[in-house]
Amino acid sequence: MKRISTALLSIGVIALLLAGCQGKQANQGESKEQSAKITAVGSTALQPLVEQAGATYQTKHAGIDITVQGGGSGTGLAQVSDGSVTIGNSDIFAEEKAGINAKQLVDHKVAVVAIAPVVNEKLGIKSLTQAQLKDIFTGKIKNWHAVGGPDQSITVVNRAQGSGTRQTFENLGLKTNKVMTSQEQDSSGTVQKIVRQTPGAISYLAFPYIKDGLKAVALDNVQPTTKNVLTNQWPIWSYEHAYTKGAPNYQTAKFINYLQSKDVQKTLVPKLGYIPMTQMKVERHADGSIQDVK
Repeated sequence: MKRISTALLSIGVIALLLAGCQGKQANQGESKEQSAKITAVGSTALQPLVEQAGATYQTKHAGIDITVQGGGSGTGLAQVSDGSVTIGNSDIFAEEKAGINAKQLVDHKVAVVAIAPVVNEKLGIKSLTQAQLKDIFTGKIKNWHAVGGPDQSITVVNRAQGSGTRQTFENLGLKTNKVMTSQEQDSSGTVQKIVRQTPGAISYLAFPYIKDGLKAVALDNVQPTTKNVLTNQWPIWSYEHAYTKGAPNYQTAKFINYLQSKDVQKTLVPKLGYIPMTQMKVERHADGSIQDVK
């Protein structure tokens, strides 16, 4: 009887030790799963949404560190492709960017952003034709007087090469990429500041950046409004893409799902000036073709 009791005691001790080890391993696994560093780089048009959503997400998920940086869509696509960042933010499809292997990337669309030509609010210009806009950015028109404005030289402010905002504006607004040589800026925030401070300046910005001191210019009597974007009546818009190299890991997928969630799409997205994809009446493909949403 004593031998049986001793044996049972030994079995019990071993069971407790095994349970302890398993519990420790489970806790270590859980801790690993709940901690992660996510780096999102690229589009400055998308940057405000990812920054604010990321800040809120971090307060709800201890151990998650989300870093958001600009640099332009080209930078985002290049860095996610080479594996140096977790998410590449882009205003353009990966297929549109030379040197990027789109087949290696997974597209996670998180919003729609519209873009409009902008001038200093004090200039007094409210509308242009598409032909006038093209002539301004190609250097044929150099004074605002030629389009009904004051006798003032035009200062063209461009985004840098590699900017998704620039590529979208040139493709869908100007319908040419053969623009005049002018000052180029790396971020939407810098463009916003320069146009606000320069009386004769013109540039282009995503809707979230069009604020006090700036005037969004209508084209061919079509106003740059969300309502007109929904039906492609205002055609200068793009998806906001959060690209990953292959399928995202667990924590990155959770954050992207949060960006696409009703909580963000119904509150933060419209609040910041973006458009929820579910509101769009049309959809655009990587080749530029448009079709009605079914």
